[in-house]
Amino acid sequence: MTPEAVAAARAVAARRAMAETGIDALVLRPSPDFRFLGGGQGPFLVLTQEAMAETGDPAALVPQGARRVGVDPEMRVRELFGLAIEAELVPAAPVLAPLRLRKEPYEIEALRRAVAAAEGVLARVPELAWFGETERAMAARLRALLLESGCEKPLSVRVAAGEHTARPAHLPAHRVINPGDALGVSVCGRWGGYCAEAARVFVVAEPPEDFEAMYSVVLAAHRAGLAALRPGVPAGEVARAVAEVIDGSGYGRFAAPHAGRGIGLAPDEGPGAETTLEPGMTFCLEPAIHVPDLFGARVADVALCAQAGALPLGTAPHTLHVLDR
Repeated sequence: MTPEAVAAARAVAARRAMAETGIDALVLRPSPDFRFLGGGQGPFLVLTQEAMAETGDPAALVPQGARRVGVDPEMRVRELFGLAIEAELVPAAPVLAPLRLRKEPYEIEALRRAVAAAEGVLARVPELAWFGETERAMAARLRALLLESGCEKPLSVRVAAGEHTARPAHLPAHRVINPGDALGVSVCGRWGGYCAEAARVFVVAEPPEDFEAMYSVVLAAHRAGLAALRPGVPAGEVARAVAEVIDGSGYGRFAAPHAGRGIGLAPDEGPGAETTLEPGMTFCLEPAIHVPDLFGARVADVALCAQAGALPLGTAPHTLHVLDR
């Protein structure tokens, strides 16, 4: 399908959802929803039952007498006040979020290419010199590799060493990376309009005591999550499968609160825990264990919910790689 045909088909589906939810128009700014409907330069895209157009004056395109207008969830407060639309402003998510859950074959191929690019950056990790460098310096090198890979927008680059791997939301700092450190590395970016993340675990020179046993639990949880990712079950079943493995190992109180998330045009996009999984949905499976003040481990992979079950879109192994420099 051409981009124009894709946008037209999505507009038809969106109009149907608008009618069902009682929304008279959508007003979107550049964002995943904007790109989903084929938006280009903006600054706004307006969709009504009669037309779809980009404009600098969305109020002029909203039908007279419109009662409810769906606005982009990423719209800034200043932009909302500037719309000057005489209607109830409501989130556009009830219209567009369900439409974005199931990916078309060309979208899955775009995600596969994005995953390959993200994994290609992590494949360069063993080539880099880590001893004596700081987390922040190495994160900057990885960000440069992301841009070299054709990444349109780096979304996050994380490097955590030693005890910092035990912090789920750790940002790269001035800590020096030393032999004997566990090392968590993740990259997330957007390629060809679609987002991908890959996260892997390394050790510098040699693993810390008990680290390999803990990491084996994370990998077992990852396998359980993939086994649970299949059509016809609630999305929350994937998280429960991951939790069962980690709880059974004795690391339950150190498990990350989230086992995964939807991914596509945005790095985090549904579905909710009660949503029934369907073929074409894509996820970033990311089980993790974080033992305070010691170490942690997290792996992240993009996988497709296919008719026969989970299908990872990447090929990078989960081997615990020992960095020798």
